[in-house]
Amino acid sequence: MFRKMRRNRQQLSDERCISILNRGSSGVLAVIGDEDYPYAVPLSYVYYDSKIYFHSAKSGHKTDAIAKNSKASFCVIDCDTVVPEKFTTCYRSVIVFGRIRILDNEEEKRAAIVRLAEKYSPQLKEQSLQEIEREYDRFCMAELKIEHMTGKESIELVKENKTETPKHS
Repeated sequence: MFRKMRRNRQQLSDERCISILNRGSSGVLAVIGDEDYPYAVPLSYVYYDSKIYFHSAKSGHKTDAIAKNSKASFCVIDCDTVVPEKFTTCYRSVIVFGRIRILDNEEEKRAAIVRLAEKYSPQLKEQSLQEIEREYDRFCMAELKIEHMTGKESIELVKENKTETPKHS
């Protein structure tokens, strides 16, 4: 159903992909938007249990697109360094494909927003919980269940046998 990576020598293991998803601070969600045009939007997220969670307003382009078609892709860029003298870019990224659902179960919604807050403000637990309570009725939480995941890095990083933290980042 999903294509195999053409340059499989550059493919990252699932473990490395998950590591990138865990440490990433933002990603780009792509859905089918108005008039069937692709709609790609950057957002904050948290990876947990083979799923991507993010928050959204209860109405708008993103939520309308999700209601229309639950299929989506999500990309996180881990490394993106232009190397002008070599006419190349050292890169590392992960893309996932799956289906999104808006969490309508209050327990799931609360658990997801707390995980998101813990990722971005771990030292502000009490303040995060207060903010969640203040804004709780204004947002929804969405879950992207991963059906397929691939990660890739530039051939330069493969050749240099790089670890998770490249010199070029």
